[in-house]
Amino acid sequence: MYHHSGSMARTAGGSATSLLDPVAPATDAILFQRCTWCGTAMYHRLLCPVCQGGDLRTERSEGVGTVRHATVVHRNTPAARNVSLVELAEGFVVRGRVIGPPAAIHSGDRVRMSTAKDPVRGEPVFQLVDEPYRAWS
Repeated sequence: MYHHSGSMARTAGGSATSLLDPVAPATDAILFQRCTWCGTAMYHRLLCPVCQGGDLRTERSEGVGTVRHATVVHRNTPAARNVSLVELAEGFVVRGRVIGPPAAIHSGDRVRMSTAKDPVRGEPVFQLVDEPYRAWS
């Protein structure tokens, strides 16, 4: 609920305000939310996309996942870069960068979080868990 007098704002319920907490500790882990009503995991949301619940708890991800989609971006950058959608083991999808030649990263590759965030774009950075065997590619 928003109170229009002054700059005072109150929340109607739930714990989604912890997502916007500016004093959150800097860690090398990915923090995500899980809905306390239906158990859906999500990344940087204020409401659950399944049940629209606002009671979300923050959890820490292990940082292990699978590349679901990878693309090579050539614009606004001096060199080609990889942009990937990674589905983490906890059940949510995050956009990030996978270390390695951009053309060598494919859907289905297993990855692990390398560093907390890309210093320029603020996205998580992943590395391949094992080099895939790609004959004739």
